Amino acid sequence: MKQFNQENFFADRQGRDGECRLMSSASKSVATGDTDGPLRVQTHEAVAVVSFNRPEKRNAINDALLDDLRSFFSKPPKGVKAVVLQGLGGHFSAGLDLSEQSQREPQEVLYHSRGWHSVMEQIQFGGLPVVSVLTGAVMGGGLEIAAATHVRVAEPSAVFQLPEGKRGIFVGGGATVRVGRIVGADRMTEMMLTGRRYGAEESLNLGLSHYLVGEGEGLAKALELAGDIAGNAPLVNYLIIQAISRIDDMSRADGLFTESLSAALSQSGTDAQEGLKAFLEKRKPSFR
Repeated sequence: MKQFNQENFFADRQGRDGECRLMSSASKSVATGDTDGPLRVQTHEAVAVVSFNRPEKRNAINDALLDDLRSFFSKPPKGVKAVVLQGLGGHFSAGLDLSEQSQREPQEVLYHSRGWHSVMEQIQFGGLPVVSVLTGAVMGGGLEIAAATHVRVAEPSAVFQLPEGKRGIFVGGGATVRVGRIVGADRMTEMMLTGRRYGAEESLNLGLSHYLVGEGEGLAKALELAGDIAGNAPLVNYLIIQAISRIDDMSRADGLFTESLSAALSQSGTDAQEGLKAFLEKRKPSFR
């Protein structure tokens, strides 16, 4: 497949149904057409493409980029129903920008870690389905961010690692909860003790990614998936995001009861009626 050209994709739609935005850490505003900040946001119809824009640092996450992620997911653009999250320059993210960490006191590290946790919670439970495109370095904090997304598409270049143990530090962005749940505590322990790197095919087997595509095909696949997901009933997407992970934390009885509540909410309303009607009429449903 021909490599997907993101710039051409959105440029073809500028002035019609798309827009290019950049989050500004200083002002928390959105500037049209600017491409110099750490986070770029482009929208097309119901899908927003959110891009880490620190290619010279392999998209290492500094405080400014983390603040921009928080700003976007706390108040996404109106009309967006799904998000594609990627890194520019060939890498998803090499993790925490350690150049900002060298002088922090324990109390500051604690607060900083809890700040990461709050942003990861916004990504996972903010209500928008998030499809990530995993290329190059998916390491440390980058893997923690990827694990907070709901659908993960990997290209052959992707390399997955938790290198913190080899750097004399412990993970602090949610890996013990999210990565540990995906691969298991035993595997995560091995990853941290050895600093072992896993390739794209291995990531698929481990559950760190859900789809493996050819080089340069990740964004196109992610946009396809995000567009399809955006066509689901909004309430059902919300319940899938909010309920399933929480049910996994519950007792069996509490989980089954929560499932029943979610089913009751989803099956009463105009979207449920439209879904059933579309099925009987053998057509694609048109949800609100």
